[in-house]
Amino acid sequence: MNHDATPADGSAAAPPALAFAPAAAGAPGALAGLRVVDLARVLAGPYCTQILADHGADVLKIEPPGGGDETRGWGPPFDAEGRAAYYRGLNRNKRGCTLDLTQPAAREALLALLADADVLVENFKTGTMEKWGLGPEVLTQRFPRLVYARVTGFGADGPMGGLPGYDAAIQALSGMMSVNGEPEARGGEPLRVGVPVVDMVTGLNTALGILMALQERHHSGRGQYVEVALYDAALSVLHPHAANHLQDGRLPRRTGNAHPNICPYDTFRTGTEPIFLAVGNDRQFATLCQHLGAPGLPQDPRFATNAQRSANRDALKQLLEQKMAGLACKPLADRLVRAGVPCAPIQDVPGALADPHTAHRGMVVAIGDDYRGVASPVKLARTPASYRLPPP
Repeated sequence: MNHDATPADGSAAAPPALAFAPAAAGAPGALAGLRVVDLARVLAGPYCTQILADHGADVLKIEPPGGGDETRGWGPPFDAEGRAAYYRGLNRNKRGCTLDLTQPAAREALLALLADADVLVENFKTGTMEKWGLGPEVLTQRFPRLVYARVTGFGADGPMGGLPGYDAAIQALSGMMSVNGEPEARGGEPLRVGVPVVDMVTGLNTALGILMALQERHHSGRGQYVEVALYDAALSVLHPHAANHLQDGRLPRRTGNAHPNICPYDTFRTGTEPIFLAVGNDRQFATLCQHLGAPGLPQDPRFATNAQRSANRDALKQLLEQKMAGLACKPLADRLVRAGVPCAPIQDVPGALADPHTAHRGMVVAIGDDYRGVASPVKLARTPASYRLPPP
């Protein structure tokens, strides 16, 4: 259902037109009855609210009239109605309307919605909601049970407080790019992670913060303000590089596909395509060597422990690749993983989406004939996620 609450003259429609809908038919979901007003756009905020919506929350996405959420135009590819796949991948299970919050009547309509809402999510530039008289101090006082969640770039204050945040720029600033890419010795440069990991982990943490605040509300009867900054979220996932540096003061370096702490943990050539080995302990290493016909390698003093293997990783990689040179990747990976050695062939995105285990896990879902997307990874036994509405 798609409600447009903005008449042609730009004024806001009366609040009753925006009343929350009853719960959708079917399984209620763990968050059934939760009412969420979603003012967020682009990625982190919409990803957060899609998580809530998949598990039954009634999410009303409010966009500005005209272009709406800018990700509607972030394509190709586009659907038959001109909406980008980027937008469609973040906004299912939501109802939609438009409000021009620069107009007083639209702000009154929003306040009417918030009277019945549990959660507000927004990611406007710092100070925008305050300028409209809708900041967290005002709204949490007017609606004591409201959980007000804000996604920011850097927080409201401090040296960079109030500045906008963008995934790739924060990957650069946080140190994430400095540890991603091929080593300097191979001519490698810092690389952006190929998925918008900062935005997505920010969305995950925002959903987590909202659920924490709702849990606490059961005891206090009061909502609260939740803030998650992209910068903080990026720093929080710099493991193990931040932990290593805080421990010994050394500068973390790019290692390509290799792990800075574990060996063998890297991409290795086989007789066909490359295999990724992620051997985390001595037992797994011994099993690997048995399957490769090199049972004596774990007794070599260069390779007896993880620390020794890490110190001699180049020599070990050469020996392992010699043993795998005549072997096909996929059968080898299947044998090793079933023997307890963490590894995998390197699939492309179509291969991963078409993988039989993807189908078995129900990780590609459809809504009608027009929408396909990646399912929620959270599997709840009694109240599973459901897929009810295509993006508005």
